[in-house]
Amino acid sequence: MSTVEMEVFSNTQLVFITILMFVGGEVFVSMFGLLFTKYKLRNRARIHGSRVGSVSRESLSPTNPVDQIELGMVILSETESRKPSSVDLVSAVESILSSNEEDLRYNSIRYLVFVILVYLLVVHIGGSALVALYVSLVPSARNVLRNKGLQIPTFSIFTTVSTFASCGFVPTNENMIVFSKNSGLLLLLIPQVLLGNTLYPSCLRFLIWVLGKFTKRQEFNYMLMNTREMKYFHLLPSLHSSLLVVTVFGFIVVQFILFCSLEWNSEGLDGLNPFQKLVASLFQTVNSRHTGESIIDLSILSPAILVLFVLMIAYGNVGFTAGYSCKRQLNPQGLCKDSWYGFVGRWSNKGKVILILVMFFGRLKKFNMDGGRGWKLL
Repeated sequence: MSTVEMEVFSNTQLVFITILMFVGGEVFVSMFGLLFTKYKLRNRARIHGSRVGSVSRESLSPTNPVDQIELGMVILSETESRKPSSVDLVSAVESILSSNEEDLRYNSIRYLVFVILVYLLVVHIGGSALVALYVSLVPSARNVLRNKGLQIPTFSIFTTVSTFASCGFVPTNENMIVFSKNSGLLLLLIPQVLLGNTLYPSCLRFLIWVLGKFTKRQEFNYMLMNTREMKYFHLLPSLHSSLLVVTVFGFIVVQFILFCSLEWNSEGLDGLNPFQKLVASLFQTVNSRHTGESIIDLSILSPAILVLFVLMIAYGNVGFTAGYSCKRQLNPQGLCKDSWYGFVGRWSNKGKVILILVMFFGRLKKFNMDGGRGWKLL
């Protein structure tokens, strides 16, 4: 939600906003939480390792006739000496097995951090490059940026980061309305909307599965088989990941059909050919549950579609706005000026503070299947 028009920001200010959106994104923040988990495991492993060493030395002392300990299997040379030392031996074996398990878990978390980092870099670098290439090659899109004084690299990186982080900001005042006829650009942004939001857990699991098939590393198999032990809530079990994909695309299909049925000949889609209308409708419906970018003035949509969008927005980082028009005033004022920022821009300071608190509560929700549960304030 914007309280000022986006074109008032300089190129330097847009760069700073881009950095803030990137570090505040759900995926980036969750990666730091995983690093904290890895740090705790490393400290625990050090303490556990020292205890294992002391127990093993006591169990393998000369008074305890043991020929060999390998892979948790203890072989004694004398059955008579087995009984007195059985407690120590079992303790040593359990400690060794526990240590191996902790080491595997630690290495798996370390690999997972690397996978998330690669995921972030590939999506952002690849997405920014594709957007920049499209804008450079398509005159209509390039002219829009030239007329608004926006640089192609800044626009490309800003829009990619904003889309992936579900911020919904675009450097133009009109958001994506000015690019409603650029179907190629909209098609490039749709995957970024999904990859950075609800489909992230499913895409992450699929990426881990692919890496496991190619590298044959046991760490990747451990991630897939022990999602709870990984303590990373975005890493869902196989069944939940599959159901998540079905749910996401199911909602998109339902919205897409209803939107096309009710808005195909509406004022908002005037001037678009059939293919452009299809892409624009798909872009709008995808954003209704995720980022909140818009290629149409929401104030002219039918009430039925607005109600549908409200239902789909629930628990989503969506910044839809109908803009601020003087025509919507109950008591018209002569000094009113139409603006492209949302109605929240006209709220009082107290109202904006309340909305900021609401956004914090929504942003801190669990981004997994347990998300949406009520906050226990007392």
